[in-house]
Amino acid sequence: MPVVCAPRLQKLWMQKTSVLLFLAWVSFLFYAGIALFTSGFLLTRLELTNHSSCQEPPGPGSLPWGRRGEPGACWMASRFSRLVLVLIDALRFDFAQPQLSRVSGEPPVSLPFLGKLGSLQRILEIQPHHARLYQSKADPPTTTMQRLKALTTGSLPTFIDAGSNFASYAIAEDNLVKQLTSTGRRVVFMGDETWNDLFPGAFSRALFFPSFNVRDLHTVDNGILEHLYPTMDSGEWDVLITHFLGVDHCGHKHGPHHPEMAKKLSQMDQVIQGLVERLENDTLLVVTGDHGMTTSGNHGGDSELETSAALFLYSPTALFPSTPPEVRPEAPVSSIPNTDLSSLVSRFLHTYSAVAQDLQVKELRRLQNLFSKASADYQRLLQSPQGAEAALQTVITELQQFLRGVRAMCIESWARFSLVRMAGGAALLAAACFLCLLVSHWATSPGFYFHPLLTAMAWGLTGAVVCAGLLAAAGLKLDSVVLGAVAAVGSLLPFLWKAWAGWGAKRPLVALLPMPGPVLLLLLIRFAGFFSDSFVIAEARAAAFLLISLVLFLVARLHWEGKLLPPKLLTIPRLGFLTPTGPPRHNGMHALGLGVGLLLCIRLAGLFHRCPEETPACSSSPWLRPLASMVGGRAKNLWYGACVGALVALLVAVRLWLRHYGNLKSPEPPVLFVRWGLPLMGLGTSAYWALASGADEAPPRLRALVAGASVMLPRAVAGLAASGLMLLLWRPVTVLVKAATGAPRTRTVLTPFSGPPTSQADLDYVVPQIYRHMQEEFRGRLERTRSQGPLTVAAYQLGSVYSAAMVMALTFLAFPLLLLHAERISLVFLLLFLQSFLLLHLLAAGIPITTPGPFTVPWQAVSAWAFMATQTFYSTGHQPVFPAIHWHAAFVGVPEDRAFTWLSALLVGTNTFASHILFAVGCPLLLLWPFLCESQGPRKRRQSPGNEAEARVRPEEEAEPLMEMRLRDAPHHFHAALLQLGLKYLFVLGIQILACALAAFILRRHLMVWKVFAPKFIFEAMGFIVSSVGLCLGIALVMRVDGAVSSWFRQLVLAQQRAGEQSSLACKGAGSSARETQPHLLPPCSQDLLASGTSLFYNPKS
Repeated sequence: MPVVCAPRLQKLWMQKTSVLLFLAWVSFLFYAGIALFTSGFLLTRLELTNHSSCQEPPGPGSLPWGRRGEPGACWMASRFSRLVLVLIDALRFDFAQPQLSRVSGEPPVSLPFLGKLGSLQRILEIQPHHARLYQSKADPPTTTMQRLKALTTGSLPTFIDAGSNFASYAIAEDNLVKQLTSTGRRVVFMGDETWNDLFPGAFSRALFFPSFNVRDLHTVDNGILEHLYPTMDSGEWDVLITHFLGVDHCGHKHGPHHPEMAKKLSQMDQVIQGLVERLENDTLLVVTGDHGMTTSGNHGGDSELETSAALFLYSPTALFPSTPPEVRPEAPVSSIPNTDLSSLVSRFLHTYSAVAQDLQVKELRRLQNLFSKASADYQRLLQSPQGAEAALQTVITELQQFLRGVRAMCIESWARFSLVRMAGGAALLAAACFLCLLVSHWATSPGFYFHPLLTAMAWGLTGAVVCAGLLAAAGLKLDSVVLGAVAAVGSLLPFLWKAWAGWGAKRPLVALLPMPGPVLLLLLIRFAGFFSDSFVIAEARAAAFLLISLVLFLVARLHWEGKLLPPKLLTIPRLGFLTPTGPPRHNGMHALGLGVGLLLCIRLAGLFHRCPEETPACSSSPWLRPLASMVGGRAKNLWYGACVGALVALLVAVRLWLRHYGNLKSPEPPVLFVRWGLPLMGLGTSAYWALASGADEAPPRLRALVAGASVMLPRAVAGLAASGLMLLLWRPVTVLVKAATGAPRTRTVLTPFSGPPTSQADLDYVVPQIYRHMQEEFRGRLERTRSQGPLTVAAYQLGSVYSAAMVMALTFLAFPLLLLHAERISLVFLLLFLQSFLLLHLLAAGIPITTPGPFTVPWQAVSAWAFMATQTFYSTGHQPVFPAIHWHAAFVGVPEDRAFTWLSALLVGTNTFASHILFAVGCPLLLLWPFLCESQGPRKRRQSPGNEAEARVRPEEEAEPLMEMRLRDAPHHFHAALLQLGLKYLFVLGIQILACALAAFILRRHLMVWKVFAPKFIFEAMGFIVSSVGLCLGIALVMRVDGAVSSWFRQLVLAQQRAGEQSSLACKGAGSSARETQPHLLPPCSQDLLASGTSLFYNPKS
């Protein structure tokens, strides 16, 4: 290779490195802001380690009841010697509610879960003094671990614990299990393994079963039943706790309205009946649910169905002096107005307020005074009980007010906000957004250089090291969040100062917003919408509306710029800032059809929607549920055929696209994998769907085989996808090289006419073409008669080499992501690819190609791409709330007996943010697609100065487009365009996370902060992190292809030099006519390639 290429290659390598490192640094700025804000917003409440003991009475004075000297007695004599606690996970109140007699004339209510716990109704009717059924209200979040903590400690669950629902920590607070074991009770447990994490080593005997596999309805329940009755008969227990999971798992897998729910509830009814028959007179039976479930079978929020749980009490001895009313009201904690509970709460309040500063002082003082007055009245009542009926009612009312007031105050103050950290995190996010806006506009200026981008990271690293050294020298604790924020600010401020002083101050601030007014308006509407809980709840419809509005603006803009239809066909006036930029690249009706097709796809994708729990009148799409939840066999088979058809259509579309641009003819390994590996991936996916949809119907002798195949097939598909990506990274240049003897010939394009020429202009156009075509034919015959000619190397498909690599990478990623979703989501994935194709073509119709640069992607393209990612997030059945998380994805390709691990968490996260991954990785297509679409429209050969006379004598030839090879003509502008595209995409995503942070900061005391704003912030933060990583990977893939193309050229030149003969190189599929060589159209180092005796031509694809 000529030596002159070395400095240029080094410069290009530095530009690529600078772009990737700068994007990574900007992402780090956002990460630091998110972490700093989160550390001040999502704080857990302070847990007290104090434990009560029998030596400390709950209130002042001696206890009037019980004898503390009795064995096993503490504060008061125990009424029962034994307790059987049956916890049925997700036992909603209406699951256990007795069936009321039906009024004549009304149609019968037929729901699978109604009337299945018949033993409870019989007991309530036959033994009304021995049993009670209550409706308990669970405090949100209604996730299992938080409810177990609340049931055993009596405390309020905190929001931050919802994220650690499957990574529980041991309870440090005073709790029921610890008190029972400290008094010598033998506590036996069997069921959910979450109890082992909460109470390690606390049970005298325990049988734990894995709990996270929501598809397994029977393993935990059958394991309990195998040991339950033998344990009861043995008598080696004082407290027996069982935690059944079948009802909860049935809700997650099938929903409460599935016939399988009736089977599980009938099984639980038999369990209760068997326990009642074995109870002794000194034993209390408690059957309760920890929470409820929604109509879709999920839980975690605070809706009525999620917080409604059943509580059933029974004993062979009489418990209540009177019979219960027909309709039992709910029984909140505050309806037990005894001084024991109130004294405990008062002592807790006093201890907590002494160590924490998050309780309201005025309200705390009022509650303390209320309790002191009630305690004094109670003491007077004990001293003179005659005629104290009215006084007793007054004491009860005061204690109820006290308990309700304490609960309300704790609920309001359960999160201790750090306003300094929240404000600092929001400010850092705003500064990062401003940086993206500044540098994205700076990247297209003539004086832009890549070298200053690296100095910011050096400042940040130096600041972090200095800060860490000072803290370590002072002996202070290193807070990683604060250290990261200091590093971010230390690197950001010098860069902003230097950039603003050197470039930004010379231009007005409004110049930083070159985006069109309608696009800016849509972004502002979306930004302001995050401050409304109604907008966040209805964001699925709002995102589709904004996307449709943007598509209509794109179509109207094409007309205003004169690229769609002639003005006489549309009478819409053009905006003042829009002027015609040139002739249309596409036919007007073709572009209009793209817009109509895109709008139709958006509406079809909206059919796949999950309704928020705040909109009970809405009905979620039944197509989001897996095929295994369907009852009818014929309907299931039809849907399975439709899903497989969508998969085949996706494969065929990708192959046809690659064939259209000629890349499918390449012998490179990635193309061979597309030919043979993709069909295997499709076959494996279809087979997995068949097994997953019919696993419950498989014969018993084949279930082990089906279970093994259900694990291996997803792994095989994921392994094939990883292999395809590795091959693509190894050999990303998908071109076809042919060598032949003889000089390359040009192709003259003859325009067909339906009849003879009708005017002099037609004759002037056709006759010269016929003459040149005859001339070339004679020249070709003369060349073929030569005995030997120069060696010609023809390279095809260079014009689409970047886009082909991106499309193949996205296809390889789509298959593993599709496996993590329900089968019918394959239709959404097909719509996703179709939407992207239509949007890219519509955007390309309005983006002019400037040669030799600078290249730019308009704001409307980036905004539409981000809106489509959000719309696809909702169309795949997701919602920014924890109950809507698709937990079933954790078991795709994972054995059912495997405990929850980091792999399961990764699978769930990948399922949730699949749309973010695909659109972030495919973001560079916004830059590449306009050049790819250059081949769809005619372009005239540019005439050099001085050739006007020749142009008048001979009509212009139709030039073949260079397509994506134009980007290699100006590598500096190419890399700057990639940087600008990445920063614009980060800006659009950044203002969304900034809006969520500001909404949570301003509305931190709002009623819906933990219901709406906090989950939305968490999902947006995680989505931004995933999108930023995917964006860097997508840009890195484009740079890998660009480097591989450069290596391909260098290797070809070296091969020609070693051959020692004069040869020529024809690069086809890249664009221009081969009549003459144009050095300014060549890739880097092509001038040296010419100097070595090799000619480079651009010809059409074969």
